[in-house]
Amino acid sequence: MPAALLALLILAGTIGYVFLEGWSVVDAAYMTVITITTVGFDEVHPLTPNGLVFTMVLAMFGVGVAFYLFASWVSFVLEGDLAEVFGRRKMEKRIKKMKDHCIVCGYGRMGKVVSRELRAMGVPFVVIEKDRESLPEFPGDTLFYQGDATDDEVLMAVGIERASKLISVISCDADNLYVVLSAKKLNPGLFVVARAEQDGSASKMLSAGADKAISTSTIGGTMIAHTAVKPTVVDFISIATTAGGIDLQMEEVEIEESSKLEGLTLDQSGIGRELGVIVVAVKKPNGRMEFNPSSKTVLMNGDVLIALGDVARLKTLEAYALGA
Repeated sequence: MPAALLALLILAGTIGYVFLEGWSVVDAAYMTVITITTVGFDEVHPLTPNGLVFTMVLAMFGVGVAFYLFASWVSFVLEGDLAEVFGRRKMEKRIKKMKDHCIVCGYGRMGKVVSRELRAMGVPFVVIEKDRESLPEFPGDTLFYQGDATDDEVLMAVGIERASKLISVISCDADNLYVVLSAKKLNPGLFVVARAEQDGSASKMLSAGADKAISTSTIGGTMIAHTAVKPTVVDFISIATTAGGIDLQMEEVEIEESSKLEGLTLDQSGIGRELGVIVVAVKKPNGRMEFNPSSKTVLMNGDVLIALGDVARLKTLEAYALGA
């Protein structure tokens, strides 16, 4: 707006000098600029009385526009607009460098919890949120991208083709469903978890391609009922599955082909005896889950161990599973 006003004033001044004084466009434009900026140079030609009056009026308007431009510039800098522009560009550069990250769609109440847990687990992630007012004023290390997660261009902007996971927790089931469809189209190998609020929405999410669909009302109701009847069990599960500042964790560890654990039984591996880690279950590559596996269970390539133990010992188990 200020720049447009300045351009309009220069144009009006140029036309005025051409019409009143009969000058060339170049001379008229030059006279207009030195008058508006009040630099004090001599006139390019002697002025007629009409030209003198026009110059005085132009100078007064020029000073007003100059003050307006200066005030706008100060407001732009002091209110953080300039910092926001550079901050956004810096954030976009960081997003372009991300790989195997997680994309969180929606930063409402659930999105905040998801982000907190991912941050505590050390998982790199970027948040997409459409509502500017929902974004924190000082996001810290968390990467935020303002936009509509149902838009393919927005998903591409946060590196969906390089991402490994996507969590859609928008409050609207229809939006979550659309995100699932778009995400799977752009990256078929992406692991997608979607939030479902309404009855029947979870099955639609799965049909659309989501790997997991979480019914928040079902899980919330189940947790409340179990908390009332089996509070100690719920406390244990909560401690084992909540990240952040505690030693005991439940983790999934996949056996790689080069792992020193491949071909060994649980007893031979020493996972329980030497590492002090409890293997709660083993998920086979075909999807079959073996709960409370025996010491004779053979660990094979592609097996996923559901293990319980302190963080340091679980890290050691992960190193063994990767062949490190």
